[in-house]
Amino acid sequence: MKNSFKDLENKNVVITGGLGFLGKQFVKSFVDNKSNVIILDIKSKNKIPKEFININNVSYYKCNISKEKELIKLSKKINRKFKNIDVLINGASNDYVPKNKLKNNFSLETFNTSDWDKDIQVGLKGVFLSTKIFGSLMKKNPKGGSIINISSDLGIISPDQRIYKKLNFFKPISYSAIKHGIIGLTKYTATYWAKYKIRCNAIAPGGMYNNQNKNFLKEVEKLIPMNRLGKPNEYNSIVLFLASEGSSYITGSTVVIDGGRTVW
Repeated sequence: MKNSFKDLENKNVVITGGLGFLGKQFVKSFVDNKSNVIILDIKSKNKIPKEFININNVSYYKCNISKEKELIKLSKKINRKFKNIDVLINGASNDYVPKNKLKNNFSLETFNTSDWDKDIQVGLKGVFLSTKIFGSLMKKNPKGGSIINISSDLGIISPDQRIYKKLNFFKPISYSAIKHGIIGLTKYTATYWAKYKIRCNAIAPGGMYNNQNKNFLKEVEKLIPMNRLGKPNEYNSIVLFLASEGSSYITGSTVVIDGGRTVW
């Protein structure tokens, strides 16, 4: 099912982490609504899905969003081409599944500072820099713009480590710190730039089916009143709404999309 928001046509939309699992869903949704989508990702260009290649309204730039000078240089290039930025979606993050669970299970006692620093660099510093740099460009647009930050239901509640422990690892402390921090950054930005007609909101998605361990899924589903994880369209529609004029009086909010997990 496609979600139609006609006012998003020809809007310039920057999506950091646009080649990630959720990011690709957002890219497709804005493409379907005829927006000009600007993907920023650290992944190589050959990771772009085939359906996005040779589409006139999709541009890709390889970028490390935690590097300020690199991001400033790229933002100037993007601004010259597109003239203004209407929407920024901060979706970049690290892959939090350990490659070797036996050597690093992400327990608090063994979690090292290099992993902490690496996660914070992308997940929180990257959001700050993207907001600072692209938001400053939005200020120049008399119509303002919309910034949408991707937090998590685990930015509202603490992860239930009992279900992760069965898989021999823990949800890392850096993940919770980042996702809680994003909500605080969202509220700050919303009030700071309100006079420039820049709205800033966050979404706090719960889990989504992505070839996870079946036993793990059963345990997670027990924690959710609706007894299931989310579907891509159930996240996309909220992001499109927050980017559109339909949410023109909404700012500083965090929309929780988790099947009721955080209220049980």
